[in-house]
Amino acid sequence: MIDELKSTEIINKVGGKFKLTALVQKRLAELMHGARPLIEDIEGKTQLEIVVQEILQDKITIDYEASDIDKPGEE
Repeated sequence: MIDELKSTEIINKVGGKFKLTALVQKRLAELMHGARPLIEDIEGKTQLEIVVQEILQDKITIDYEASDIDKPGEE
């Protein structure tokens, strides 16, 4: 599971390790406060595993326009 967070695929998808960390933290907080998972087949998965799969399946991304975070390639 942790290996997926270290993969270049997920890191490049959001534009870096720090952006990935911010996205994961925000989404984990949403799930802990009652948000519904955006993926199918959550049976037996931890909330962190759900977040990782949501990112890999492009269900969640960083809203660059609403945040102070630079979009990948525009840094």
